[in-house]
Amino acid sequence: MPAAAVTATDLLRSYDSGGFYDELLGANDAHTEATAAIRERLARFDIADLRRRSKDAERQFQNLGITFLILSASEAVDRTLPFDVLPRIITTAEWEKLNAGVVQRVTALNLFLHDIYHAQKALKDGIVPAELVLGNDNFVERMKGVEVPFGNYVNILGVDLVRDGDGVFRVLEDNCRVPSGVSYVVENRHMMRRAFPDLMDGLQVRSVSHYGAKLLEAMSEIAPADDPQVVLLSPGTYNSAYFEHVFLAREMGVPLVEGGDLLVEDDRVYMRTTQGLVRVDAIYRRLGDDFLDPRAFRPDSLLGVPGLIEAYAKGNVALANAVGTGVADDKAVYAYMPRLIRYYLDQDAILPNVPTHICREKEGLGHTLDHLAELVVKPVGESGGYGITIGPRASKAELKACREALVKDPANYISQPMVPLSVCPTLTRGGIEPRHVDLRPFAITGRDTWVLPGGLTRVAMRKGSLIVNSSQGGGSKDTWVLGSETPS
Repeated sequence: MPAAAVTATDLLRSYDSGGFYDELLGANDAHTEATAAIRERLARFDIADLRRRSKDAERQFQNLGITFLILSASEAVDRTLPFDVLPRIITTAEWEKLNAGVVQRVTALNLFLHDIYHAQKALKDGIVPAELVLGNDNFVERMKGVEVPFGNYVNILGVDLVRDGDGVFRVLEDNCRVPSGVSYVVENRHMMRRAFPDLMDGLQVRSVSHYGAKLLEAMSEIAPADDPQVVLLSPGTYNSAYFEHVFLAREMGVPLVEGGDLLVEDDRVYMRTTQGLVRVDAIYRRLGDDFLDPRAFRPDSLLGVPGLIEAYAKGNVALANAVGTGVADDKAVYAYMPRLIRYYLDQDAILPNVPTHICREKEGLGHTLDHLAELVVKPVGESGGYGITIGPRASKAELKACREALVKDPANYISQPMVPLSVCPTLTRGGIEPRHVDLRPFAITGRDTWVLPGGLTRVAMRKGSLIVNSSQGGGSKDTWVLGSETPS
């Protein structure tokens, strides 16, 4: 049936999830009681009205400057993140398990990071190969023995989750350095409130509006002073996530600064203002370790603050996330997380990993080479979907190039089975069709850990694609966690 001929009653009735686990319908299109009210409301919409509201939302995102920056060798282009107007639903029971799993994960990550920069018990006990940690590019030698508030190195965590064909949420990777995307979570909700009040009114959907306040609270808790001055340190306007930096500084009610706005005197950090120097107690930094301090790391960095690391090591300023956290989101270290959770917490992982083969290990490399056409091969240091070879969809030439890269540098790769990612109903040119999605919940840790209800649902807008990253053409959806504890 042509899209134009679809009626309101046909909107979801003709939808086919293609045999994948469906986030709205459940397994095998078994309608769940939890989503019945939402499905009923969606079924009343006319597709022409959906398209009109979708275009209005896109224009509003552009007018409000809700964009991300794509840099290439020849240009820098601001683009809106494609937004799909059909929300992704998470039931109350599902969220309770996800919340517990994320809290467990960040707890274990922080115990691991404290350990490797202090006693290194997990390395001595052989839980993780010592060379994998100590030889890691993200291991910062000068952090050994440095104490961080509450022993928490990862104050802001983004956990990438996928749901497999059995409906099981699995961790795909951890983002422990400078996880991005939370601004779209909040702005997507604002947009849905404006564009679809008739869909949301009266439904109990948990709020996402407290993220800025929770982040400021955690930053204040880790600061070395009462009534602290918190700032957000940005690399500047040419960073791809600059919109988010502006957004979060506004949500927190703190100054947005660049390296040149700060200076260090007597191992204390100050901010230049029109009224003179103001001491800074906590910095939410959105640039990598290497650029933070030209005296400590890259001497050619123009983005950082000379002397910052010395002030930090002496406890005179707090940084979130802590320096050296990148070890914990290395894709090879990720493979050991179930063991680390058991080692530090004496618990099984609530959120299991995707099964992972470590190519630096003989057995893992052999399995990967023998089953290359069946596996997804990932470089351990890349992000944003770059450098991935999806074996079942790769050409012979791509498989050959991947094999050569594996043999040349096996330590740089892991491999995983191709997970049949769950799908969500998505508005496309052809009508309402299934598109693959993932989920990035965000956790904030000061004294305790709080998880933003839901998170960023990224959607692969191209039919059949498994790549959800915005840099690769992916979009996003509003994520609704159902429940009455914190209604929107």
